[in-house]
Amino acid sequence: MSKIVAGTGGDKYIPYSERSGAESVVYFTRDLSAAGLIKIFDKVKEVLSGNIAVKLHTGEPHGPNILPRQWVKALIDEKLSGAKIVETNTYYTSVRQKAEGHRENLKTNGWTFCPVDILDEDGTAFLPVPGGKWFKEMSVGKNLLNYDSFLTLTHFKGHTQGGFGGSNKNIGIGCADGKIGKKMIHSNKSKWDIAKEEFMERMTESTQATISHFANKIAYINVMRNMSVSCDCEGTAAEPVVTPDVGILASLDILAVDQACVDLVYALPEESKHALVERMETRHGLRQLTYMKEMGMGNDKYKLIDIDNGDVEITIADAVKGISGKWIPDAFN
Repeated sequence: MSKIVAGTGGDKYIPYSERSGAESVVYFTRDLSAAGLIKIFDKVKEVLSGNIAVKLHTGEPHGPNILPRQWVKALIDEKLSGAKIVETNTYYTSVRQKAEGHRENLKTNGWTFCPVDILDEDGTAFLPVPGGKWFKEMSVGKNLLNYDSFLTLTHFKGHTQGGFGGSNKNIGIGCADGKIGKKMIHSNKSKWDIAKEEFMERMTESTQATISHFANKIAYINVMRNMSVSCDCEGTAAEPVVTPDVGILASLDILAVDQACVDLVYALPEESKHALVERMETRHGLRQLTYMKEMGMGNDKYKLIDIDNGDVEITIADAVKGISGKWIPDAFN
């Protein structure tokens, strides 16, 4: 049996002109508000029905950069009555490592306006990983199997291990259970010894398990706000935000929406993108994108549709035009 080898190039950004293949549709709004979130949700809602899971990162205690609870509450109240927020316990040491402490933290962070299902509270289940080389199946929270469709509501930001955290990270780490699945992704001989391209590939294969399970009943929304280089799992220890806010993106294609967010970061002024770009490249995080493409999970080319201006197609440069070179805190900070 030949040895499994990770790919390369996770530290290299591939410009749009060098990509090939079909184009998907990615919607974009500059309106960072509950109204903006609801408006862009309407563009992808048609695939969601039945018992709907809403996967987001509820954060460590008092996390400063997590999605505003008011926005999520408004979305659920107006558009997703009966849906549940879903989470899993952590692999790292945290109040969120066990369900009891996790539930207390949900109260601390204000996630009390709708039911929250800790997917691995009652055990785990294995889902197949189509086309996986590291895994043939992935361990997820058992309760994931109770849902008919899945909304990925992601705070796009940096990540200590993954370089950046988009929809791929939200699902790949966020649906893997805390004891088995997350260990499969992060650790080999010792805890946290998987890094760079191999980590990106393992995380992406975990995502493949979940999105294949939901097939054509899954949608993705990425919120480009408060983009610290640190993940929300770092809570109050997160590095200060320096990258300016951009907007909200949505798609039915996970690769397209994460790729568009990365493209928007690279299109920002040099002084304001440096920290986040450095985080992506030094962790070899861009391998997330090329591996998703290799696994047939989506397209890295897309039409960017500006829902603020009559659904016209715009360029990445158009989307970031006029954005300040510095981060400006909003009313929720």
